[in-house]
Amino acid sequence: MADFQNEKALVLNYYASLDAADGDEIAAIMRSRTVGKYFWRGMHPFYEQRGAAAVAEVFWKPLRHSFSSLQRRQDVFMAGANANQEVGGAWVCSMGHLMALFDRAWLGIPPTGKLVFLPYVDFHRVHDGKISETASFFDILSVMQQAGQNPLPLQTGASIIAPGPRTHDGLLFGVQDPNEGDKTLGLINRMLEDLLASNLHSPRDELASTWHSDMSWFGPAGIGATYTLDRYEAQHQRPFSEGLSEIRDLGQHCCLAEGSYGGLFGWASLDMKSSGGFMGFPASDIRTEMRLVDIYRRDGEKLAENWIFIDLLHFLSLQGLDVLGRMKQINRS
Repeated sequence: MADFQNEKALVLNYYASLDAADGDEIAAIMRSRTVGKYFWRGMHPFYEQRGAAAVAEVFWKPLRHSFSSLQRRQDVFMAGANANQEVGGAWVCSMGHLMALFDRAWLGIPPTGKLVFLPYVDFHRVHDGKISETASFFDILSVMQQAGQNPLPLQTGASIIAPGPRTHDGLLFGVQDPNEGDKTLGLINRMLEDLLASNLHSPRDELASTWHSDMSWFGPAGIGATYTLDRYEAQHQRPFSEGLSEIRDLGQHCCLAEGSYGGLFGWASLDMKSSGGFMGFPASDIRTEMRLVDIYRRDGEKLAENWIFIDLLHFLSLQGLDVLGRMKQINRS
């Protein structure tokens, strides 16, 4: 049975080299660790890129130009086989923050010259000793908020920099008991089945069968974080289900678990219509979609923590709102 140690070592070495690289070195480092037909999925406005050179030019070089003294601070690191057999493969997942000094404008967001945290999560597929595909989710709205830019209505949850696991044990560098990963994956799947059967609004008793009552839900900027089952239902689940309609599950591109941690992402995960009110939008017949990530921590027989990334800039753009453009317009007025 695979222990994923080689895959983990590859990604850790890749991060160490990438984070230390500068300028044209970035593309060279990426080429040395990725396949020739490397496929990268990024959030709006970066989207899908093919080849290390394109990813370096479109994403990493501009990011490193804007954020100096960048430091990667991982909170969760795990690996596993993809439960989606259609995609398959060994995947490595890393979640945390890129900490840096915000010294130059990025995506039109004005720099602060101060410390900033860019929340991120990566899923890397590893094949024959190289990374063949990556999905990178970054909370751009969080950077906007930290820079004092708030072009959206007030969110329903709290605006915070999400902490890592309460138990401080999310960095699974060593070999893990596969039985624990199986338990985590089974619990995640049971929770998701309940959620989808109830049209993404599980009743309180149903939630309590898979979640601890003091669960933590760390949603993306624009939605926010909440704590305890009751506040999760009031501050996220209810606004979500009341503000969106005709929600369809599109499945998961990758789902894995190791030890007490698990994670998944879809491209896209859900599509729906706006029934009015969610994130301030009026009702619309335009279908939109959500590309999202869920990272979970299991505590015993129930889930205790959940970190969520959603490409909200893409979700909103499909409804006609260019958030980055709106921010620039507000700053010019």
